[in-house]
Amino acid sequence: MTQVGVGQTIYDLRKKIQNLSYELSLMNSSSPSVPQLINSANLLRSNETLTTTNFKKSELISAYQLYSKELETMLENILEIQKDLQEILKAQSSLISEKKTTKKRPSSKKKS
Repeated sequence: MTQVGVGQTIYDLRKKIQNLSYELSLMNSSSPSVPQLINSANLLRSNETLTTTNFKKSELISAYQLYSKELETMLENILEIQKDLQEILKAQSSLISEKKTTKKRPSSKKKS
């Protein structure tokens, strides 16, 4: 019915997303050009930064995809459990109503 470790998987993916987002924010804040370097050196450095940033963004997108897939799986499991609980409630309700109809009241005798 439910997969063991789904909660841990979602936790791990959430931490990975947080780490990747943090790394990207660090990369974006540390990319200003150094004025002492010549233009070609700045371009090479920018190119390396862009390559690394694109790689991190790809990892982040992949982590989000896995995270959303795990959340969808968890939601499906929850909906399945909800459906099972509704069926159990219906069965119990029918048993209660059957018990009420099968019980007979003791008849009271008339006094003469």
